[in-house]
Amino acid sequence: MSTTDNAGLRLPAAHDIDCIRECQGGDRRLRSGAFAVLVNKPQQNQEQRNLIMADTIGFVGIGNMGAPMATRLLEAGHELVVFDAYDDALSGFATKGAVAASSPSDVADKADVVLISLPTPEIVREVVLGKSGLAAGSRCRTIIDLSTTGPHTASEVGAALQARGKIWMDAPVSGGVGGAKAGTLAVMVSGPRSEYDHLLPLLHVIGKVFFVSEIAGQGQTMKIVNNLLSGAALVLTAEALAMGVKAGLKAETMIDVINASSGRNSATADKFPKAVLNGDFNYGFSTKLMFKDINLFIEKAEEMGLSLRTAAAIRQLWFETLNEIGDKDFTTVAQLVERRAGVEIRQSAEAAE
Repeated sequence: MSTTDNAGLRLPAAHDIDCIRECQGGDRRLRSGAFAVLVNKPQQNQEQRNLIMADTIGFVGIGNMGAPMATRLLEAGHELVVFDAYDDALSGFATKGAVAASSPSDVADKADVVLISLPTPEIVREVVLGKSGLAAGSRCRTIIDLSTTGPHTASEVGAALQARGKIWMDAPVSGGVGGAKAGTLAVMVSGPRSEYDHLLPLLHVIGKVFFVSEIAGQGQTMKIVNNLLSGAALVLTAEALAMGVKAGLKAETMIDVINASSGRNSATADKFPKAVLNGDFNYGFSTKLMFKDINLFIEKAEEMGLSLRTAAAIRQLWFETLNEIGDKDFTTVAQLVERRAGVEIRQSAEAAE
């Protein structure tokens, strides 16, 4: 079936129609029985925006991804309280007008809504539920997790917060550091619909917002599905280009042709031109985190009784990259492929200039 053939497309049910109407003309996506909504920024309700602007916002984890997102919130006029394990990051935000907190619980004592952007599930659990965690704060009512932690962590932490009368929203993001700076991240939200509606103007500051489900952890499931495809695109692009270079083609020419053809993907369109062909290998995401995300996907799949052989092979290559190349930028997966193929994709690109 072609991509333009509508045969077999599920018709929206009555509750879907109601949800579409609520979105005031937002972009609607119906795929295989699932429903998600992307709400356009121009359709924001001014009353909603005024309500969220009255909240003090907290942000924990102002690293590669967190810093540009927190900066956008400040520039949008939000009152911001920040915390990070590294003092240098805190001092930088204090000079921009943010209040520096002494711990996650201190953030939650000062802020109504707290966003977190952290590297691993273990760190998320400690920051939220630990002795000086966000759950111990007296003021915070809602915590939004922008990290990629997997559905288990989201469900576990969400249940613990619900027992304490607090709201958990898992809202992992995709789009890299560039998207965080530009405010074009994809934000995949699951949690109570009423709180989602309240938070929309805040989340629109950092990107395009998709409501995935009211069930905690479904935003995380959506994110690991996306990241499996992202990791696969990097690996397969590296292998395809290595084969082409060994056969005598120039990498730059192959990228140009692929990007005008059916093989175009996020690696050929963005990551390889920006960080591989030029030999930079500094796109802004680590191999360890890529492996972690794909592993979360496979753990969830295996839990459901699925045996996904291609996904397992992709995970294995990321594991080998981590062990043989080290925890560097994830574009260095191309270096492992180059080494095994006995060619350098980068030399081919330089020869084309």
